[in-house]
Amino acid sequence: MEISVGVIAHNEEKNIERLIYSLINQKIDKVKIKEIIVVSSGSKDKTNEIVGRISKENKLLKLITENERKGKFSAINLFLKNAKSKILVLESADTIPKYDCVERLCIPLLNKEIGICASRPVPINEKNSFMGFAVHLLWNLHHEISLENVKFGEMISFRNVINEILKTAVDEQHIAMSIKNKGFKDYYAKDAIVYNKGPSNVKDFIKQRRRIYAGHLELKNCKKYNTITMKWPLVIKKLFRVLEFRPLFLFWALGAITLEAYSRLLGIYDFYIKKKKHYVWDVAESTKWLFL
Repeated sequence: MEISVGVIAHNEEKNIERLIYSLINQKIDKVKIKEIIVVSSGSKDKTNEIVGRISKENKLLKLITENERKGKFSAINLFLKNAKSKILVLESADTIPKYDCVERLCIPLLNKEIGICASRPVPINEKNSFMGFAVHLLWNLHHEISLENVKFGEMISFRNVINEILKTAVDEQHIAMSIKNKGFKDYYAKDAIVYNKGPSNVKDFIKQRRRIYAGHLELKNCKKYNTITMKWPLVIKKLFRVLEFRPLFLFWALGAITLEAYSRLLGIYDFYIKKKKHYVWDVAESTKWLFL
């Protein structure tokens, strides 16, 4: 199985080199990485310099640049236009895949009925603080939900059957919608682990969750595609599975739920009142440096 990997980057000098070498050094058997395409969208730091230097040493790596940051959807469309393989992997540049993530993420696509696979994002944040707890709670909930109803984020694999995606603030979900509309099934590759870093402050948490919820509202209202986490009863049911019933953690959980509810209210305000689309979103800077 030959695959093309797309990495979408904007000012990722802190992480991009480790990410690229993590991809180059993946443990693979049935999968062959034919190319790694980094789309650098409006980067003003050393991202392009770093990718350019590594590409001289490794012919797998290619750099595509956008002078202006037009939104992640635009960078993804450049990847879709240039990727040569029938199987594609899309990864955010502020993540690091586990050594066997790519193979585990792509192997399910040997089943011709499956069109798109989700990875399991695992945050590196310390759990012994409120924000660290909130981030782990969020992604543990994401995992529990995905075991029954697949959610997409951070890193996905999919068949090269779409030419482009429309403007969106939730690109992985938009790709999933497009693939499933073509009659393919989705799959949660729970052992395909990709490491990320969640927000380490309240401001960045709200900024990130607000944008995501506004994007989900747009999919629901404009594309008639309802993301599973829009259904509160299911979310609450799964929440009880991941909660640790200890006094401090229950107190932190109440705070995290309050933050998420407030962020969703802001997302509602953005979509219905402000008409803000978040296609080019404010970067949550505290998510950008992974220590692994």
